[in-house]
Amino acid sequence: MRLRLSDIARQAGVSEATVSRVLNDKPGVGQQTRQSVLTALDVLGYERPQALRKHAIGLIGLVVPELENPIFPLYAQTISNVLAGSGYTPVLCTQTPGGVSEDEFVEMLRERAVAGIIFVSGLHADTTASTARYQELKDKRLPVAFVTGHPEGVEAASFSCDDTVAARIAVDHLAGLGHTRIGLVSGPDRYWPVRRKISGYRAAMQGVGPELIELTLFGEQGGHAAATRLIDRGATAVVCGSDMMALGAIRAAEERGLTVPQGFSVVGYDDSPLIAHTNPPLTTVRQPVRDIATAAARALLDEIAGQPTPSSEYLFRPELVVRGSTGAAPRED
Repeated sequence: MRLRLSDIARQAGVSEATVSRVLNDKPGVGQQTRQSVLTALDVLGYERPQALRKHAIGLIGLVVPELENPIFPLYAQTISNVLAGSGYTPVLCTQTPGGVSEDEFVEMLRERAVAGIIFVSGLHADTTASTARYQELKDKRLPVAFVTGHPEGVEAASFSCDDTVAARIAVDHLAGLGHTRIGLVSGPDRYWPVRRKISGYRAAMQGVGPELIELTLFGEQGGHAAATRLIDRGATAVVCGSDMMALGAIRAAEERGLTVPQGFSVVGYDDSPLIAHTNPPLTTVRQPVRDIATAAARALLDEIAGQPTPSSEYLFRPELVVRGSTGAAPRED
């Protein structure tokens, strides 16, 4: 894309002369104005000039789970863009089963003198894990921020989707379609997001029908196994803890000879990239990934800059996205 000074100036609200000075790394421009021009470059999709790319302020660690679930790469991409837009270089640390642990990644990041660390769905989301590791980082004045869950007893900025509300609106949608035997498929209940989904599911199911809960491993195979058990228990619809689990549930229904949504309804969670193009298109609960990721990155940047930041968890409201995998409850013979 050809770089046009007029477009950048209009986006940043400055003169073309100011844009030129920033792009040529000339003095005489305030830091806030300089940042506005650089942000305009990013928003308009221009690459920063090579001279400006060298001016990285420092490194920031970004610790994320495995990237097989497409929602985590979206978190990583959004956070990285915000950090890069402020002159920081993100250091992505991806956990894999049997690979480098979170604590080992943190030690490596500290050795590289990172300015801060953002944790996405890490040990802080596990109720059985000690939060002392995070308090130690705070005691050493290393700025941290958390996505999906909050480490109890640690005063730090945390940002999550409201999983309690997510489960409730999914059940309400299915109940509105006439379903009474609605199941819940999710991962192990030692994780805060799972516990919150269970809480929301149970509250929504009061007066609707029996509780049908199957906890399993995260992922498509776990969703398939749990949904198979729920179908055998008479469920006509299922709320899943992720879109990947929902795809497994659809496969389980088809293997049982049930057509989705005529014979069995499925609701996912996340609204992962490309999930609208499945067959049938997946009804899901969208978590506002970009809003959550941006808030976490900005909170960390504020803490690094010495500005006040939240010291507790902020919950973002999810949104039901109705597509083609949910329908009216099948008639009983």
